[in-house]
Amino acid sequence: MDNKKLLRNLPAVDTLLRLDHMAELIEVFGRTLVTHVTRSVLAEARGLIQNGINPNNVERRKLDEWTNLVETTVVKIANGSLRKVINLSGVVSHTNLGRALIPKAAANAAAMAAQSNINLEYNLQTGIRGDRDDLVEELLKLLTGAEAATIVNNNAAAVLLCLNSLSEGCETIVSRGELIEIGGSFRLPEIMAKSGCILREVGTTNRTHYKDFQSAISEKTALILQAHTSNYRIIGYTTGLEVSELAKLSKESKIPVMVDLGSGALLDLEKCGLPHEKTVTKILKEGADLVTFSCDKLLGGPQAGIIAGRYDLVQQVKENHMRRALRCDKMTLAALQAVLRVYLDPDKAWSEIPTLTQLARSVEELTEIAERVSNMISLNIKNVKVSIIDDTSMAGSGALPEIDIPSVSVAISHGEKSPNELAKWFRGGNPAIIGRVENDLFRLNIRSLVIPDGEEALADAIHKLVNN
Repeated sequence: MDNKKLLRNLPAVDTLLRLDHMAELIEVFGRTLVTHVTRSVLAEARGLIQNGINPNNVERRKLDEWTNLVETTVVKIANGSLRKVINLSGVVSHTNLGRALIPKAAANAAAMAAQSNINLEYNLQTGIRGDRDDLVEELLKLLTGAEAATIVNNNAAAVLLCLNSLSEGCETIVSRGELIEIGGSFRLPEIMAKSGCILREVGTTNRTHYKDFQSAISEKTALILQAHTSNYRIIGYTTGLEVSELAKLSKESKIPVMVDLGSGALLDLEKCGLPHEKTVTKILKEGADLVTFSCDKLLGGPQAGIIAGRYDLVQQVKENHMRRALRCDKMTLAALQAVLRVYLDPDKAWSEIPTLTQLARSVEELTEIAERVSNMISLNIKNVKVSIIDDTSMAGSGALPEIDIPSVSVAISHGEKSPNELAKWFRGGNPAIIGRVENDLFRLNIRSLVIPDGEEALADAIHKLVNN
């Protein structure tokens, strides 16, 4: 049969739209979407036939097959591609899964801001226009010891804005060992180039000395930059400068020191048994003039970048017209304000900030949860072998690199499915359950399970997975 005859066998758009099932779809999803999808489905079929690629004989489809295809596509578009997942990868702040989870108070604050008018840039006392930084700046000053602060949409934007504000057309000195690249191909040299400043590398990959910085300073120098190597370590025969040493050089030269801290912590992580990570407060006390850091990593807040430090430098950044293009929306600011309020009581922060709570849980507590999860899986899924094994987890998002945090996993093997097939099956649930395959075992790492309602959500997800 030639292509023309095959094409004539395809149903018309109007023919499909007049069917009862399509009428039901139109009632639920609207005529515009259903009509668009119907036309697209038929256009795709025509394209296959015209190109001689017709393995499924699309022209022979029955009308109900066409309507089912339209329905599947309509539902997929209407529901969107974003789905809830249960993170059991062992990576607490997983970049690909949305990084930090915010506390319920922050989620409620964001929802309030989304559904209401708020005093975003309106001073309620004076009745005139205000500054959106006012919502969180005082809290940031109190929590970090900074003289001033401003907020943009992420830490990469914070670095870009500071470099452009303070060093455009001038040199910024950086140690070669700190020319970082983080996820998504964010490279410091490229960011510096986009900002308009001139990169002046000093030292070597593994060793940079005070004299290297000292000799590089000239009339062209506008800024000294230290970039925190948040996702790698240089070990062995290595030397670098502390912030306090750079601060000494800053006083001698009158050149400000900026620290790109990356995943900025507000509390001492050693209190929960994790390795030492300098807090934002510590960096400022050591003499940094400006610090930039993320809100959605160790801080445990929404995606945003914070610039904190000397009043005059922050004001210079605030006056940059590019700041408007990088600012946060009202939901982010509302959520961040709520998160920062929790930090006013450090004990409360450890129990209410999900990221901190997940990092602080003991192996004993994780084991108890693992036992319940193990029983849950054994009772609901046939033909599986389940065991509880020692494992490790990570902070994630480039924070605490090379640090394996002791954890516990539920290891699952299936009589009919390979570990990779099992992982794919779990990902297909609603919500999707994300584990990992290692040493020929599919693992569900308990540290990254959200509490207090994570177990209940997991039980419900497994029940749906099995019954669907």
